[in-house]
Amino acid sequence: MRSRALIMIEGHRRIGFLFIQAAQRLGLHPITLSADPARYDYLAAENLETVHVDTDNLDALIHECSRLSTTHEIAGITAAEEEVYATVGKLCAHFDLPGPNAASIERCCDKFAQRQLLAEAGISVPTYRLTGNAAEVKSSAAEIGLPVIVKPAVGTGSSGVRLCRNVDELAEHTTYLLGGKHKWTSSPRILVEEFAHGPFYSVDTMEKEIIGVCTADFDRPPHFVFSRCTYPAPLTDDEYKCITDVSLSCLQALGLGWGPTTVELRWTIGGPVVVEVNPRLAGGTNSRLITLAYGVDLITELIKLVTGNKCDLRKRHSQTAGSRHLVPEQDGILDWIDGVSRAAAVPGVAEVGCYVKAKTPIARNFDYLDSIGHVIAASPSPALTEATLQRAVELISWSITPLATLDEQELLSAGSHHSASGDASAPDKR
Repeated sequence: MRSRALIMIEGHRRIGFLFIQAAQRLGLHPITLSADPARYDYLAAENLETVHVDTDNLDALIHECSRLSTTHEIAGITAAEEEVYATVGKLCAHFDLPGPNAASIERCCDKFAQRQLLAEAGISVPTYRLTGNAAEVKSSAAEIGLPVIVKPAVGTGSSGVRLCRNVDELAEHTTYLLGGKHKWTSSPRILVEEFAHGPFYSVDTMEKEIIGVCTADFDRPPHFVFSRCTYPAPLTDDEYKCITDVSLSCLQALGLGWGPTTVELRWTIGGPVVVEVNPRLAGGTNSRLITLAYGVDLITELIKLVTGNKCDLRKRHSQTAGSRHLVPEQDGILDWIDGVSRAAAVPGVAEVGCYVKAKTPIARNFDYLDSIGHVIAASPSPALTEATLQRAVELISWSITPLATLDEQELLSAGSHHSASGDASAPDKR
């Protein structure tokens, strides 16, 4: 008897294995098609079936899926990465399987097109300009007024996104984006947009149904690396209705509504302003937090959808679930990380994740991959969840030795060394 296979187009370095586990719980055989399977450690560690293929080549993917269909029953095709999600839609259409609308996904992934569609629908978005060179970036920032957000028109995970607070930061980041350091996934186009001041909220939807609203904070500016997240966000009934109504309007304006969507907003003095709409599941700890907060496993429910089954979004309970992300303050070599098992043993802690091992190089890109771990906790009360997270995080410490120049190495050999004393020369430790 042929096994029922779930085809994953690429994996995901944070939540990819959760897709594998959910598929296996549903009795499916996961097969990952990837241009570079080595990017995802869990594939080799779990001896999972993989196919090496150019995932930017639709014809090649159709060929591989057709080949696999001779030995497996393809139950569904999906992805965790936004970059290939439109391709997933095209594959699902080709093989007559349930999936997202590829044209809607492509429009949404182009942040300029997304901004246009939302603005045309009367949804509040930051003032924005599309630019293609340094002169246009400079003039657009002058028109909008500093500070501004400068970011690629296509991209995910906060890659290349920066708050530019003055002309020097603007010039520096423009040089970074256009000078060859940023890896472009499409032709270089830069969005310059107004910085919306106010608390940050993220709304998770599935099948046009609101699942939850979280509040989140970021690590040190001027970048946007998440440092913490909490479900549910502390909102009044009126605030919740306003935020969720805007989010559902975004789905309609962008032609979304099949499967998952994440809507990111800031609550400004004028009300909610939509920062971004992502036509996929959030890629961090959000899915795990939603399960702890509400008893809804969005990854499992998505796989049910892609395999032609009805998803069950009923909330089983209500708790406060939160996460803290472990973000290093400098580049270098991770000497050691300690306290993970002690943090995991704290009552109320649901999970401690550590993404790196000792002697691993740390090279921050100021995006979601900068995090080296996380702590997740849940309880009946916001105060207890916050206290649990704080206690657990305080038990975790690490040391990073900076990549030294020759002169610094000579100083080290002469007896000058890093310590945990807390002074300016101490290694990154907490």
